[in-house]
Amino acid sequence: MNKQQTSTPSQKDKAVSFLMLVATGKVREAFHSYIGPDFRHHNPFFNGDADSLMIAMEENAKQSPNKKVESKLVIEEDDKVVVYSHIKQHPEDLGGAVVHIFRFQNNQIVELWDIGQPIPKDSPNKNGMF
Repeated sequence: MNKQQTSTPSQKDKAVSFLMLVATGKVREAFHSYIGPDFRHHNPFFNGDADSLMIAMEENAKQSPNKKVESKLVIEEDDKVVVYSHIKQHPEDLGGAVVHIFRFQNNQIVELWDIGQPIPKDSPNKNGMF
């Protein structure tokens, strides 16, 4: 007889799922599923609270309905998860390399940093950004 195993998603799984939901326009679902109380973020272009970031992400989703996020590297250490991704706002876009750093508390995201760099059209570095 096989026992069906249920496993709780890891912090890594939750961080990647949060980004995928946001990228596909399911911003409120992402926030309701993964963001904890007293959440704060460090994006310098918006107020540091959850509602401000959620509204900005919803606006971006409307402007870029075909956004693609491909996680290239995910690292977890203690209460932090780092996700290195290739993000394209639309299919023809070269996109950018983005690092999201999540801090978890009680299995929820309570803090977020993001750093991005556009992918140049012509780069002398043949290794590429990924």
